[in-house]
Amino acid sequence: MYNGLMARTFTETKTHEVTVDVVILTIHNGKLKVLLVKRANEPFRGKWSIPGGFIRLSENLDDAALRVLKEKTSVQNIYLEQLYTFGDPLRYPNTRVITCAYFALLRAEDIKLEVANKDEVSEVQWHSVEKLPPLAFDHKEIIEYSLKRTRERLELCPIAFQLLPKKFTLTELQQSYELILKKTLDKRNFRKKMLSSNILVETNESTKQGSKRPAALYSFDTITLDSKRGHFFS
Repeated sequence: MYNGLMARTFTETKTHEVTVDVVILTIHNGKLKVLLVKRANEPFRGKWSIPGGFIRLSENLDDAALRVLKEKTSVQNIYLEQLYTFGDPLRYPNTRVITCAYFALLRAEDIKLEVANKDEVSEVQWHSVEKLPPLAFDHKEIIEYSLKRTRERLELCPIAFQLLPKKFTLTELQQSYELILKKTLDKRNFRKKMLSSNILVETNESTKQGSKRPAALYSFDTITLDSKRGHFFS
């Protein structure tokens, strides 16, 4: 339960507001990071938060999530998964606000960090999930929940494909798993499991990194991925 605000007395009414919040994770500079915006308005002016906003009466939740993401960060045309609904009565100051959280894993290079609405957002940045700044509302809880769900689902669906370039080495694939799971994996067992999973395709290409030994490049089998995608957050 969210305990970041002092208890207050409620007048029992049927009125409440609904928002959408979007957690976007990526691997950037060898770290698992989340996209945050710095708030330009109260409440929590100057604090970092995940991109979000109130829904309009004329739109559904999915459309609202895509709209506020574009309005706050200029990020658009991405695939979002609905994560969870957070409704602690104390999560928002002075009024009752329920939020529907969404989630996406993206390649950092696919996003151009840009403030879309300077009246509402002063900065947009990637932040390491291991060193989060003080966050507005219950957004730390939302991020932690998204990480928990990601780790739980990693065995059911090869979600790392959303974080890696189209062609990658087995080392890069293992590093993405280790960053998400927060633990070191046995190299031999990991490679054996991945190569026998039918989700990888060898490209017959290799890296060319100066004096380093070339490493084979792989890609994901899109047909197999499509058959497994439905397991994610199901």
